[in-house]
Amino acid sequence: MYVQSFQFPKLSLQHLPTKQQHKLASHPKSLSGLSSSGKRVSVSIMSSRKSGNLAVIGCGRPHITQEHKQEEKRDDEYYMRRCVELAKKAIGCTSPNPMVGCVIVKDGKIVGEGFHPKAGQPHAEVFALRDAGDLAENGTAYVSLEPCNHYGRTPPCTEALIKAKVKRVVVGMVDPNPIVASTGVKKLLDVGIEVTVGVHEEMCKRLNEAYIHQMLTGKPFVTLRYSISLNGYLQNQLGEEAMECGGYYSKLLQEYDAIILSSMALAEKSSLPMSKEPGAKQPHKIVLLKGPNSLIQTPSFNTDAASKVMIISEKNTIVESEIGHDGIEVVSFDKINLVAILEHCKRQGLCSVLLDLMGNGDDFEDIIKEGLEQNLFQKLLVEVLPLFGGDHNYMDLRGEVKKLMSRVSGASVLLEGYF
Repeated sequence: MYVQSFQFPKLSLQHLPTKQQHKLASHPKSLSGLSSSGKRVSVSIMSSRKSGNLAVIGCGRPHITQEHKQEEKRDDEYYMRRCVELAKKAIGCTSPNPMVGCVIVKDGKIVGEGFHPKAGQPHAEVFALRDAGDLAENGTAYVSLEPCNHYGRTPPCTEALIKAKVKRVVVGMVDPNPIVASTGVKKLLDVGIEVTVGVHEEMCKRLNEAYIHQMLTGKPFVTLRYSISLNGYLQNQLGEEAMECGGYYSKLLQEYDAIILSSMALAEKSSLPMSKEPGAKQPHKIVLLKGPNSLIQTPSFNTDAASKVMIISEKNTIVESEIGHDGIEVVSFDKINLVAILEHCKRQGLCSVLLDLMGNGDDFEDIIKEGLEQNLFQKLLVEVLPLFGGDHNYMDLRGEVKKLMSRVSGASVLLEGYF
């Protein structure tokens, strides 16, 4: 029988604060990026004060009452939530860059909004400042990730904020990128702009968890996903609404740079999973063909320009497929292992990988064992289907899951946590 042996902590549901209406009701612009992601701040030349989990750094405002501080904190949290909402408009489009949203506020009203739509295009701050125009002067800029302070494919966002003459910048989290890492905050402080760091920091970190992991470790962020029945057996299927537009699996596919699949799952379904979200960037498909000295026939891949296919096989495996298709690559290893696969993903600039246990669980047994022993998995997603039954596949998954959350998706229940 199939044994599920994770140690789950007490369930802790986390709810975002109730969404408020925008303070500026007359800001109906449709946003498309064009107008409408550890805290480390080490600056000794400015005074600083702490409020809760926030680091407020600046020249000081001596006559602010406690009531005003609380009101300012509530406003900061509200506008930072809006930044995160804006950033999510670019889900699946910014890698290897982070998703970032920016809001410009003046006199209690939103006067500019923007987000980073795609790697190589202007950052969120630039779009928001363009939207605000002259109204940005003496305003407050809210940004979910520390403004960059270096020249890359785009100029530094710190320069844009300084030029716009904003008086305050509120940052969700410091950028873990070594070429940024607090230098953006310091630059703003050096010219007399007050900076608040750490507003809804955990929310901002969750928004860019793959980017953060890649920056801190140099390795892709890996999520393990599978479906089980109510009595714990591995299932080679998804919930009825999961693959539809708006379904959890359709959304999941657009969030990851790559997905690892078993050839057994494809042989049964004769197709590759595709996100149905409007304008979704499809993930690279990595298909594992196990079975040396055997003949394996893969389905006819219906590839598209936005989705590459990589077939990974062991040596002496004979692959029969329509290899002539553009975008299909065959890679051969002495023995299929997760470390080699992730290293290959890293070389191709893929920052996030979804390992999907669809098909025969035996195909993944060695990879799962390797991943758990070497701490190669960062996240877990389990779909509990509303059915009983299963086969005799056995997979003993041992480990502790942290920050466990649950939500309902159609008739299924999704369990999500971190290793």
